[in-house]
Amino acid sequence: MSIGELLAATVPMVRTLNLEYLETTPEKAVLALPDQSEYRNHVGGPHAGAMFTLGESASGAIVLAAFGDQLSRAVPLPVTAEIAFKKIALGPVTATATLGRPVADVVAELDAGSRPEFPVSVAIQREDGAVTGEMTVTWTLRPNG
Repeated sequence: MSIGELLAATVPMVRTLNLEYLETTPEKAVLALPDQSEYRNHVGGPHAGAMFTLGESASGAIVLAAFGDQLSRAVPLPVTAEIAFKKIALGPVTATATLGRPVADVVAELDAGSRPEFPVSVAIQREDGAVTGEMTVTWTLRPNG
């Protein structure tokens, strides 16, 4: 089962918004939010809450891809999230997430007994490539027990 299939099966909001997982690797996660009239805002584009969920979901997908092998000893959790809306988003949008720290550095902190934190940057784009939003989600790996 792919990470996208796993998240679609276990996270109801992913199914609600019909998010599509286009790419999910430890280097990059790309998700799409289709244009759906029931999730449009007052200017005809995707609602801010839908775009936030798209970005946060992209960040979670890359975290699972990068740290899935650590799940037996730590649970990934978002700590903070910040979003900036740059341009009007109309039509379908995609979110591209990238890790802000090397995986090996984060795992080394976990190995040392600490609770590492790391940023995930997300760019939200229209079909024409214009960046409509930028998001940073800070994640942690909370050791089990």
